Amino acid sequence: MAFDLKDFQNKLWKTADALRANSGLKYNEFSTPVLGLIFLRFADYRFQKAKPDIEKLKNKSSRRAFDEKTAYEARGILYVPEKASFKYLLSLPEGESIGKAINDAMTLMENNNKERLAGVLPKGYLRIPDFLLVDTMKVFNDFKFEKENGDVFGKVYEYFLGKFASSEGQKGGEFYTPTCLVKLLVEIMKPFKGAIYDPACGSGGMFVQTAEFAKRENKDEDKSVNDLITVFGQEKTEETVRWCKMNLAVHGLEGNVISANSFYEDEYTYEVEDKKSEKGKKTEKGSIGQFDFVLANPPFNVDGVDKERLKGDKRFPFGLPKADNANYLWIQMFYSALKTPKDGENARAGFVMPNSASDARQTEQTIREKIIKDNAVDVMVSVGSNMFHNVTLPCTLWFLDKGKKNTDRKDKVLFLDVREIYRTIDRAHREFTDEQIEFITNIVKLYRGEKPDYKWGSKKLTLEKFPDEKYQDVKGLCKVATIEEIEKQGWSLNAGRYVGVAEVEEEDYIFEDKLKELNSELEKLNNDSKKLEEKIAHNIKELLGVRVK
Repeated sequence: MAFDLKDFQNKLWKTADALRANSGLKYNEFSTPVLGLIFLRFADYRFQKAKPDIEKLKNKSSRRAFDEKTAYEARGILYVPEKASFKYLLSLPEGESIGKAINDAMTLMENNNKERLAGVLPKGYLRIPDFLLVDTMKVFNDFKFEKENGDVFGKVYEYFLGKFASSEGQKGGEFYTPTCLVKLLVEIMKPFKGAIYDPACGSGGMFVQTAEFAKRENKDEDKSVNDLITVFGQEKTEETVRWCKMNLAVHGLEGNVISANSFYEDEYTYEVEDKKSEKGKKTEKGSIGQFDFVLANPPFNVDGVDKERLKGDKRFPFGLPKADNANYLWIQMFYSALKTPKDGENARAGFVMPNSASDARQTEQTIREKIIKDNAVDVMVSVGSNMFHNVTLPCTLWFLDKGKKNTDRKDKVLFLDVREIYRTIDRAHREFTDEQIEFITNIVKLYRGEKPDYKWGSKKLTLEKFPDEKYQDVKGLCKVATIEEIEKQGWSLNAGRYVGVAEVEEEDYIFEDKLKELNSELEKLNNDSKKLEEKIAHNIKELLGVRVK
């Protein structure tokens, strides 16, 4: 019988939810201990799987010279001491505290993997009754790993992050981005190697998918993923930083992730030559011009940012927007973090934005115009609604490329409208399949003059639209627009303005989906209208001398 990942994930979620319901933990308290157990189980699985090969290496080498921990680290695998293994924990005699044993296991993991895990793992398991911990661990332990299931616990970890995002009422993208969206960003960005930055890194999904891409595309078997890419992230919430570090560690990734509010703190540090220093180097701070790639899904429409604190900040070269949302602060932050590329180098950013940012007016339009005129905007992708676990709004993927001005794509932008491309998960959720991701990516490759890829089965889809494997505009799907055309549209980056509407059969028109999408847009406009009315009323009262509370 084929393994059903969705059924398995649902079973695990029900078990974890039962733990919360029967332990007295609040909804915002049970996520971390559950993720800690999933982390421990997955780390233990990877360790046990690699153990026979490591033992062979140990037997072949001089035992005195062989460093077992280093051998595991070289494979990107965490070292798991015996007393931290699931087998040991589940074999404890009745009456011995399982909560204390798990706390000790987490401490052992931190002590044996200090560079990746120091101070990261949860240790509040004494608050949970032993029988609940045992029941939960048994469910996690019962799954029989098989070769064809691949990185199943990685998928489970991502699934739980999404469920916690939904159940705890987090804003879209605040700490979890659906894997399919991250995968599409990465496939279009092509981060083979280099320095990767995410100033709103959440649980680290951008880094994990970047690592998967780099490993798959790497032709040098002697290089590990950490030889190919270096990752740096900022995230304002301490708890989410810990989740991110766990996520990186369990996937064998090394990274520098810190807790910082990226609006006001730019904590990236690097070394530069300094002949006056004894070491010949000195440490500088700041992200400007430091990264080959930027990948991010920042929280949308953040208001209340103190613009006074940002005056003079060089991360915002095109000015501070007057609108009370941070969308164009994020966009400039991503833009300014990219290197100025030399020949053959990359300087690309890919990020998620609400649709409203593509058409925003006033100072935001002025900023957008400057970025377009700088030839930094490369590709814009309109994505449909219900892609996130916890919000229904559609979104737009932005792709910047500072090296584009040196190519034949200068003064052009590719617009893609993929709102009708998706697979339905349930009434409230959709996703892209690997085949669909590859098809969308192939359009971008053709636009860039590259060969399409068919490893995920998109050949039929691609050749239907591009029979000669050459880029062409397709009504309702894609359009290459010049800067002159964009100027005529008021510097809009809304794909719908350029690609047009494809002719569809009446039975293919899903009225309910369209209505939901329009309703989501209407809710956003109504909220914006209400805020504007309140602001106008406030200003009028001030002008009339009425005391405003």
